[in-house]
Amino acid sequence: MASPYSDFKGKPRLPKFATPKRYDIRLKPDLDSCIFNGIVSIDVDVVSSTKYLVLNVADLNVDSSSVSFKPKSSSQELRASGVGLIEEDELLIVEFAEELSLGIGVLNISFQGTLNDQMKGFYRSVYEINGEKKNMAVTQFEPADARRCFPCWDEPAAKATFKITLDVPSNLIALSNMPVIEEKKEGDLKTVYFEESPIMSTYLVAVVVGLFDFVESSTSDGIKVRCYCQVGKSDQGKFALEVAVKTLELYKKYFDVPYALPKLDMIAIPDFAAGAMENYGLVTYRENALLYDEKHSAAANKQRVAIVVAHELAHQWFGNLVTMEWWTHLWLNEGFATWVSYLAADAIFPEWNIWTQFLDQTTDGLRLDGLSESHAIEVEINHASEIDEIFDAISYRKGASVIRMLQSYIGADTFQRALARYIKKYACSNAKTEDLWAVLEEVSGEPVKELMNSWTQQKGYPVVSVRVKDEKLDLEQSHFLLSGSPSDSQWIVPITLCCGSYDNRYSYLLKEKSGSLGIKDAAYVKLNVDQTGFYRVKYDEELGAKLRHAIESGQLSATDRFGVLDDLFALCTSGQQSLINLLTLIASFSEETEYTVLSNLINISYKVMRIVADATPELVDNLRKFFINLFEYPALKLGWDSKSGESHLDAMLRGELLTVLAELGDENTLNEAIRRFDAFCADRDSPLLPPDTRKMKCSMMPRRIFRMKRLLAFLM
Repeated sequence: MASPYSDFKGKPRLPKFATPKRYDIRLKPDLDSCIFNGIVSIDVDVVSSTKYLVLNVADLNVDSSSVSFKPKSSSQELRASGVGLIEEDELLIVEFAEELSLGIGVLNISFQGTLNDQMKGFYRSVYEINGEKKNMAVTQFEPADARRCFPCWDEPAAKATFKITLDVPSNLIALSNMPVIEEKKEGDLKTVYFEESPIMSTYLVAVVVGLFDFVESSTSDGIKVRCYCQVGKSDQGKFALEVAVKTLELYKKYFDVPYALPKLDMIAIPDFAAGAMENYGLVTYRENALLYDEKHSAAANKQRVAIVVAHELAHQWFGNLVTMEWWTHLWLNEGFATWVSYLAADAIFPEWNIWTQFLDQTTDGLRLDGLSESHAIEVEINHASEIDEIFDAISYRKGASVIRMLQSYIGADTFQRALARYIKKYACSNAKTEDLWAVLEEVSGEPVKELMNSWTQQKGYPVVSVRVKDEKLDLEQSHFLLSGSPSDSQWIVPITLCCGSYDNRYSYLLKEKSGSLGIKDAAYVKLNVDQTGFYRVKYDEELGAKLRHAIESGQLSATDRFGVLDDLFALCTSGQQSLINLLTLIASFSEETEYTVLSNLINISYKVMRIVADATPELVDNLRKFFINLFEYPALKLGWDSKSGESHLDAMLRGELLTVLAELGDENTLNEAIRRFDAFCADRDSPLLPPDTRKMKCSMMPRRIFRMKRLLAFLM
């Protein structure tokens, strides 16, 4: 016999005959038994005739006898005549004996759940106080896990306001999206009442209960900012707090819209599945993404904290204030926040050369998108169970890279003005990718939608082949695939190039498979200036030789040196260029000192060594010597010990250079590593092994195995 609720089974979205307007949620977590009880009252707007209310529930025990609906236009409370679950679709079906009155009514539900160990929904995390393990209660609702904490319309477009009340042990701190307005203590328990939130999506609701320390500051317009962490670690939150205050100020100006909430809390969670989560007003982080220890953390950790904080705070505008209409548009949320986090980091720490480091994001996106198994940036999501699959380098890194490409194409000022208009237009609402394109097109006058659809609605990217013929530069695009398989895909490619100097620049929109530009003879031609485009470039032999000379003579910027190298390596791995051509180019970097370029050279050296070891092992020793000679110059220049006034980038580079030299078996590096490790084992305060050097990890020769295992066990 068919279920009376089978009409709702397997549907991609919740039915539209009723929508939530306000949630009043009361939760009582028991941190010892890891059980929580709850009551939710939801103001629901019934917009069309129905006897049913359909919402999301997962892993909750709903008290069927508690379910009722009271229209605000009537004094009569309707008890549910039936309450059913469709577990595979995580749906709660509430049936009434008669059709509901149109307009606002209040749906009441009591329920019970478990503080789970899955790091999603309402879960428990374990921390220590004075050596004793304790449980804290934490929420993680993105993408679709608010339904594991309370019955709700768990879709981003179903925005509502939230009034949260918590019953918790009186000695603990309770946090939520909004400030506390009142606490009432009764014995060992207290009831904590929070201000009602502005309109937002369920995946942004947050609750944390535990014992914490915090550091506090404020923005110039009075927004209170706090960084919470485990007791005894508050000093490690000071750097993130400083970054957060500066970032809020910067985004207020950039988006031309103030931060919408009266406070911002950030908290480090010991057990956390993601790097961080942008819950409105209560951002949760993995501990190593928020805390920074000046004495024991490496420079790379400091940079990670700054970028992650800037990423999550970008979401307070782009994601929280203006929210994607459905998960198909996730890439826009995450790609944009990734891109703008570098914009913020560059403004706060200009000495980090962060836009050169952004190329690591682009390279990761290019690497994954060069596989035939890749997917388009914009993926149609038909069911909540599919959402997790698109939290990947395509959504984040390729998304960020094509946004940067678009900003470069229409201009930074125009792009900023359009974003500010978009935020104001869709504030407290939802938007689709097309809505952003429409605003950008209106402000810039450029064919943004046509251009960007070619990048977001199909997978992959082009390689642009370029050659000089009869005083013309011939360009031809084709789908770049690591497998080398043919494809008919085509893009609208914003081409930039410089000829002989950065003062002699051109822009060209390649709309067809091929095109040409008239140019005068130049010392070199470099396409994709500053690597702002998401495509590869393949030069003919003559142009390639000129670029090698430009690198050797210091005529190319770090971003362009990186691009020439990364493109040729990708072409080599796909069989479109030879290993000899790659090694000839690498030899041009004999005096390279820039962090991001050297870091990429190091990564390429590891991969080339593995390829050669498998294909022609007799060449391994010569290749090892080649790379040792390449990296000795910058390593000797940096030395083992940090210098007064040394840059952040030099500190990050030292560990990578020493690691690769050790991996390659450089005797001098191995001997010095062991000497310093022995000194550190004898005295943990020894200055011979600072944090940036401790990250060294290396494969050692047999006669050193025992001592080096001790080193690796400590360092890794």
